[in-house]
Amino acid sequence: MAEHTSIETITKLSRRAFSAAALGGVAIAQNAALRAGIVNTDFSKLPPYGNGTLPAGVRSRQIANVNGMTVHILEAGYETPGRPAVLLLHGFPELAYSWRKVMPSLAAAGYHVIAPDQRGYGRTIGWDDSYDANPDPFRILNMTRDAIGLVYALGHRSVAMVVGHDAGAPVAAWSALIRPDIFRSITIMSSPFEGAPSLPFDTASGAPLPRPAITDDQLDAELAKLNPPRKYYQNYQRTPGANDDMLHAPQGLHAFFRAYYFYKSADYKGNNPHPLKARTAEEMAQIPTYYVMEKDKGMAASVAPFMPAADYIANCKWLTEAEVAVYATEYGRTGFTGALQGYRVRRGSDPRSIAEMHTFSGRTIDVPSQYIAGKSDWGVYQTPGAVDRMRTSACTKMVGFHLLDGSGHWVQQEQPEQVSTLLVQFLRDHAKA
Repeated sequence: MAEHTSIETITKLSRRAFSAAALGGVAIAQNAALRAGIVNTDFSKLPPYGNGTLPAGVRSRQIANVNGMTVHILEAGYETPGRPAVLLLHGFPELAYSWRKVMPSLAAAGYHVIAPDQRGYGRTIGWDDSYDANPDPFRILNMTRDAIGLVYALGHRSVAMVVGHDAGAPVAAWSALIRPDIFRSITIMSSPFEGAPSLPFDTASGAPLPRPAITDDQLDAELAKLNPPRKYYQNYQRTPGANDDMLHAPQGLHAFFRAYYFYKSADYKGNNPHPLKARTAEEMAQIPTYYVMEKDKGMAASVAPFMPAADYIANCKWLTEAEVAVYATEYGRTGFTGALQGYRVRRGSDPRSIAEMHTFSGRTIDVPSQYIAGKSDWGVYQTPGAVDRMRTSACTKMVGFHLLDGSGHWVQQEQPEQVSTLLVQFLRDHAKA
């Protein structure tokens, strides 16, 4: 498979870069100088989404005027008007394409199934692709507005179920917490939802202030003291160099995706996750290097030693070479910067995001919920205690908790039949249109 790093990408220059750029003393043309790094794709010049690998009954189209964007979606079950909707929100580094294997089953069960390329990803446009872009549009409340705007644009007042995987899980969870009238049930996949951050309570009567949780920066400082030194991947994802490291991986973008997906799947036998006692360096060091990286390596170098053998690649049914090429082609065009913005503002201890979320302190997810992940997925346990908080306090109507055999992090791609069965049964038993 040829590398896709040579594919022409939409400009990556920020306003600041444009002001300084010149070649041989000739200023950049005015129309280019006015560009602000907004991804504006001419869809007519792109190959069909999925390069011929989408299942029958799944179509690709763009929806304009959604919270300032034109949102690219995959949808199934669209032929029959009036169906209740199901909204599927993907993670990183994924796309709407990641839901292709479960969409037909949900449509066959009678639903209008909607899977967008989320803000910053794929063929959704209208977001600033520069690292120094205003990060506010990527904060959780605006991502919730993205979801609401898309649902409304497609003619639905509510969805029977919202499903979020990985980085899509917090978007789904906050959507269900904030607007349970719209998001009538939820399936959380891979990344547990811990609930809204707490505000100090009854301190005027002498109650002690809660002990602050260890920050990612504090964790990194402790991980750096280990032998060998380590670092937390979410801090790496926030750095300016993360995009170039992955986009221009020495092994090529296609090989990067193949190794990354293999390393986090059940097919890599080193994935044996278990609950951790605490968020300490010593405990976190038990996690493989795709989450707790070696300090002197980027993600491209971290996954390179785990490139599977040629016979595995040739026989891999859950992720074929043609399917890997879809991810490599799309990310080769857009880069990773937009997708990485979420790590800067939706996770960790960003004060503005925490302040927004404090608005909902004390609120819980009170619609029916379930959790699905792979038994070989370290995403379940990478935040110690998160699963317990999700099950005991954050979600008051959690009716199912499923860890699936034969699956790592990419559960809806590795085990689509099991996931489809669980989603359809959950809808039949608990969802309200």
